Amino acid sequence: MISKRNYRTLGESDILVSPIGLGSVKFGRNTGVKYPEAFAIPDDDDLKALLDLARELGINYIDTAPAYADSETKLGKLLAHSRDYWCLSTKVGEYYQSGRSHYDFSAAATQTSIEASLKNLRTDVLDLVFVHSDGDDERVITQTDVLESLQNLKDKGLIKLIGYSGKSETECLLAMNYVDIFMITLNEQDQSQVPLIQACQQYNKGVVIKKALASGYSTDTNAALNFAVNFPGVTSVIVGTINPDHLKENVTGLVAE
Repeated sequence: MISKRNYRTLGESDILVSPIGLGSVKFGRNTGVKYPEAFAIPDDDDLKALLDLARELGINYIDTAPAYADSETKLGKLLAHSRDYWCLSTKVGEYYQSGRSHYDFSAAATQTSIEASLKNLRTDVLDLVFVHSDGDDERVITQTDVLESLQNLKDKGLIKLIGYSGKSETECLLAMNYVDIFMITLNEQDQSQVPLIQACQQYNKGVVIKKALASGYSTDTNAALNFAVNFPGVTSVIVGTINPDHLKENVTGLVAE
C-alpha cells in the first residue's frame, strides 16, 4: 500500500498525489489504441471494484480525457460521493468520435471541452487539464489558442493547474512558461525526453509519466515502474490497467526511494 508520506507535490501547487496514478483509457475505449492485446470495456460494477481497490492501495490520482470515449462520464458517476479524495486530470485538444480521434485546439473547442468535462466528472473545478497534443507541438503551442484559453479558464477558477502532453522534447520546451505540469514519455526503452524532465526540475514544473510500461509491451513490469517512479524529477506515473491483480502487483512491487 502507498503511504501518504510517499505522496508528492504537483509542481508548485499544494496538491499531493500518489507516485502511481490510474489511467482510464481502457474504461471507455478499445479501438484505435496501441495495446498488444484486445480487451473488453469493463462494466460499472467492475470499474467500481477497481476504483475501490485503487483507493485501498493508496492511489489518489486518476487521469482521463475526452479522447477516452465515455470514461469521464463513468468516473463522474462512480466518484460522485468521494470527489474530495481524488485528484482528477483530464485533457483538451483530442476528441473521440465515430471510433477515431480528431483534434481541435481552438478557443471555442477548449471552452466547450472544459464545460463538458466539468459536467461529466460532476465537479466544480478540474484539478489538472493537459493539452492532448497531436504531435505537432510547436504549432499547438505557438499558433493555436489552447494555452491562452486554458489560462483564462484557470483565472476563472474552473481549472487549478494547466498541463501539456506532447511528443517532441525540444518543441515542448516552448510551453515551459505557460504550464504547470508536463506529461512525458519515459520507460527503459525510450528516454528521449529525459532533457525535458531535467528542464522541469530546473523550472519547478511537475512531471507526470506516460507509457512507463511501453503501452503494455514491457516484459518486467516491476522494474519498469520502479525505474519511472524513482527517476529524478518525476511526480507520478500513470498506469492504465483494468485488471485488479495487475494493479495490486504494480503497487506491491513498488520500491519508493
